[in-house]
Amino acid sequence: MYWPLGTPRVYIAPQRPKSHSDDEESSPQEQEPGSTTITGLQTSRNGAIFATITATTLSIWQVSPVTLIAIAERSKVSLKNYGHNVRVLLRPDCSIAAVQTSSGFLVTYNVTFDEHSRVYQQIRTDDNVKKLSSISKFAVEEARYGQREIHIRFRMVIKVDAGIEKAIALEDDLIVATKKPAAVQCIKWVPDDNSNQTTTEILSRLPWVNKKSRVVELVYDRAMSLFVWILSDGKAYAVQKITKESQRVEGQGKFFKGYEFHNPENDLAQATKAAINARFSLLAIGCANGDVVVYAARDYAGSLPLSHRLIPPASLSTTGNINFLAYSPDGYCLFVGYEHGWVTWSVYGRPGGHSFTATPSISKDNDEKWILGVQEGAWISAGSEIILTTPNDDRLWVLEFAKSAITGCFGPANISRTLLHTASSVMIYNGHDIPDMTSLSADDSIWTHVQVPALFLMNQRPIRAAVISPDGRYIAVAGRRGLTHYSIYSGRWKTFDNLEAESSFIVRGGMCWHQHVLIAAVDTGDYDELRLYSRETALTESSMLHRERLSSPAVIISPAGEDSLLVYTYENYLYQYVINITVSGLQLVCVGQIGLHGIVRAPARVRAVTWYIPEHQLIDGDPSQDVIHASVLFLVDAKLVLLQPTTDESGSLKYDMRIIANEVEFFNFTRDQIALRNQTRTIPSIPDSDEQKAVARDLLDSLWYFNGQQAMCWPDVQDLFKAAAEEGSRELPEAIHILIDFYPLSISLNKAVIVGLEPELVQRRDIQFAYYRFSIRNQLFLPPILHRYLSNADAPSALSLCHHYQTLPYFSHALEVLLHTILDEEVDTQPPPEQALLPSVLSFLSSFPDYLNILVQCTRKTEVRSWRTLFRTLPPPQELFEESLQKGLLKTAGGYLIVLHTFEELPPGSEQCIRLLHKASKAGDWELCKELARFLMALDESGDTLREAMRALQIEPPPTPVVEVGARPFMDGKGE
Repeated sequence: MYWPLGTPRVYIAPQRPKSHSDDEESSPQEQEPGSTTITGLQTSRNGAIFATITATTLSIWQVSPVTLIAIAERSKVSLKNYGHNVRVLLRPDCSIAAVQTSSGFLVTYNVTFDEHSRVYQQIRTDDNVKKLSSISKFAVEEARYGQREIHIRFRMVIKVDAGIEKAIALEDDLIVATKKPAAVQCIKWVPDDNSNQTTTEILSRLPWVNKKSRVVELVYDRAMSLFVWILSDGKAYAVQKITKESQRVEGQGKFFKGYEFHNPENDLAQATKAAINARFSLLAIGCANGDVVVYAARDYAGSLPLSHRLIPPASLSTTGNINFLAYSPDGYCLFVGYEHGWVTWSVYGRPGGHSFTATPSISKDNDEKWILGVQEGAWISAGSEIILTTPNDDRLWVLEFAKSAITGCFGPANISRTLLHTASSVMIYNGHDIPDMTSLSADDSIWTHVQVPALFLMNQRPIRAAVISPDGRYIAVAGRRGLTHYSIYSGRWKTFDNLEAESSFIVRGGMCWHQHVLIAAVDTGDYDELRLYSRETALTESSMLHRERLSSPAVIISPAGEDSLLVYTYENYLYQYVINITVSGLQLVCVGQIGLHGIVRAPARVRAVTWYIPEHQLIDGDPSQDVIHASVLFLVDAKLVLLQPTTDESGSLKYDMRIIANEVEFFNFTRDQIALRNQTRTIPSIPDSDEQKAVARDLLDSLWYFNGQQAMCWPDVQDLFKAAAEEGSRELPEAIHILIDFYPLSISLNKAVIVGLEPELVQRRDIQFAYYRFSIRNQLFLPPILHRYLSNADAPSALSLCHHYQTLPYFSHALEVLLHTILDEEVDTQPPPEQALLPSVLSFLSSFPDYLNILVQCTRKTEVRSWRTLFRTLPPPQELFEESLQKGLLKTAGGYLIVLHTFEELPPGSEQCIRLLHKASKAGDWELCKELARFLMALDESGDTLREAMRALQIEPPPTPVVEVGARPFMDGKGE
């Protein structure tokens, strides 16, 4: 769901010039080779600022936009006494920065913000303000919003006698892994009531740790309250800090308890780096061989099974060791920086962009070190950008990413229409509205790029969520605070006229469109509510159509059909609201709720929710009673959970829970998107278009999901729900596997394709920089579904499905892919006749008019050894040739000639070739005549067979030209 985009921006920290007034003790160190090289990088928890260090300086940067705010340069005396800078640590609240030195000291600084002073401001002249007045009425008011001034003041020096192996900064203390003795120290920022500031855990006293090892890597995640320790023996441990409130665990330690989860089989599998994904409960371990092994954290009692393994696209000799490993803030993307390049993966292993396709010589000539290797990195702008540092370099590289809007706002409209956004713009894919998918290309013409207003970005950057309307007419964007929306047809944005109103709330829980009305779940700080804004009115608090108070924050909101809205809250309740149209506008009326206590343990882990209403309730039922009949689908972490209503003996409603899929990156329930487009409370159907009338009723209730490797599909969820509801049933219908080699984004039911993206690195010698772009990819889903139907001997369903897609220009190609797949399988496996599927498939294909051509096209794309298997259950090729000739399928008949020749059933000078040549000449198909002539020449190099065929057709071959000796050829118009 993340794709690198464009070329990175480059920043260099200016060096403070040496002042003649500096005395010996405070003057900066003379500039030495490498003293300007950036050696450390650290971001704050809220992502607003980040810190970098060189050997002598500490720099504080603002993120939006990236600007250098303050520099602290160490004196010669300090460098001599404590050593040069090695690493930088930043307390999560940004109040303290700590610099680890080469001599084992921690030099700490207080970082303070001046709310009343701005070091950068955007200044506008009166003319500029007048020009902008039509866009925003508070343009003049913005002068007081800018980059706050930051002061860096020396705080204290902390000496660590045991030597520092690794250190991290937390809210309350510094966690330091020491060398001799091997231990982990907790150094409080402020001493406690007993004036104690340091506690120490000796590793040799921990029963779950190798006595001779030491901690070489420390990673902490606040959301999971979990550490990952990597020890010098290459093992990795999941560790928790033991607090006073928690009970003492026997066999653990005084201050930490932990469990080994990565035990390397050999030296190449030893752990070197680690990253924690709290959103999906995953722990990633970078190994010495360049692989990344990912474990699933099921609980805090040591259950951490292997989830999947990520193999880089190049060998260790090409990639080098792993230097940097980090998940994006939303957990959807893993970035791995190597010594000689970098790679991204989706959360469950789909490869994304990488730099190993680059030509090193071009990169070196252009001095593009960000391609050649990564030293450190940090995600910023809510995951829309990443900062990279490179070895022996004084530059910061900020690479932009385009990410799917699903990551910030999981809803049926964002899934059915491909919407991407960066930190400052949105991109809408227009291919869904193009009738002929065969005409699609990777050109920008199929994308609409829209820049978010600069005034909104200046105060609310970055974009955190975006949502498109089901009809593709409107887009809404939420920033750090506030929101704005856009009409694709008019090309106009609407923003708040008042900055205080815009900044008074945060979109928390998502957004969705109902016709021209935007519904947003917001947090004002004092209360949580649902707000309804009309696209047709100004974006102000007074013009709000409706506001609905919530008893707790919304986790996610999702439209359900035309007239319902599902709202899931942190109280673990799922509410159903009906959207009522009144004289004054729209209203939300809560008509039902479902308590999920005991079913969902952590509401914050829910990423998506939808439900299925039975047909009888859709047709005749009261919408306010939907909650009683609905089967609910939740996406919790990466588990797709089904809740089905049942009634116990007392008549009370309860829900049976069943996990139907694991490792789900996203899912798509087709009824949701179709119902939204229909805007009717009936069993939805796919809307017809003038270009194509494909009403795929067979896939109306299909459920799709992507597991990081392949797309999966249940063609009809009713079969799935029935199997899940059967008492004592353990087996569910197996989902259909659809192999794809790109990242899928949406399912185009009318066109029978899965739409996705693939990144590409572009390097050219005529430009001085490399850049990333992405191209649209499509994959037919019809062949695997037909394969499943025919495997289950369900030919009627297969025929019914084909009936809806037979008008597609590539329908015959889909059937050819089906035949090709099954033929390859059976050639390799050679199943017994009673188990062979090929005869059934051939019988199925014979019911289509393009059957003969499908067979020929399949032979052209398979090896000759497969032909015997194919024609074993077909009529003789001679009969197929005659049938093609009779139907006027001349090119197809030509294909069967090749089969007859390969099977040695075509004697030289055969009358089949002559008959086909005769018909081709009569039809004026001279291209086919030329191919047949070549074919006859291949049969008989002397040419006699071709001459006989031409005489039989009463065509005289041209005479052999005779050139007289000494004659002057007539070469031009000057000859006599």
